[in-house]
Amino acid sequence: MMTRRQGRSEPAQLRRRVARSDLRAVPEVRRALRDLLGHGDWSESGSADVAELLISELVTNALVHTDEGAVVTATVAPARLRVEVRDFTTGVADPHLPVPAVGDDSTHGRGLLLVQNLADAWGVRAHALGKVVWFELDGARK
Repeated sequence: MMTRRQGRSEPAQLRRRVARSDLRAVPEVRRALRDLLGHGDWSESGSADVAELLISELVTNALVHTDEGAVVTATVAPARLRVEVRDFTTGVADPHLPVPAVGDDSTHGRGLLLVQNLADAWGVRAHALGKVVWFELDGARK
């Protein structure tokens, strides 16, 4: 795992490769994100809690639904957090946008619905090999 703290004007960044099917990585990535966000405006506004939930959902999806692991990148600036989870699996369908609602008794399918409803922005970007699912949160959330 790599975490880079920059000066005040430069964003701080977390970059972590997670191995295929290593669900132990989910709480580790969540803790690393919490450390990256620190104890300033992000944690006071409640945005850190939302960010931890959403990063958990994206990392879990990548580990459960792909075969090659993933790379997680989080970039935080005073006013914005961007998290990207990139997988390297070909032939896996992109998530539908907008995410369809799931039934009350369903045990799967709520992760991207949470991202859709809680993130200030989110999306999917296809690559020649795999895709990136990303979200952004505004730091001014109160």
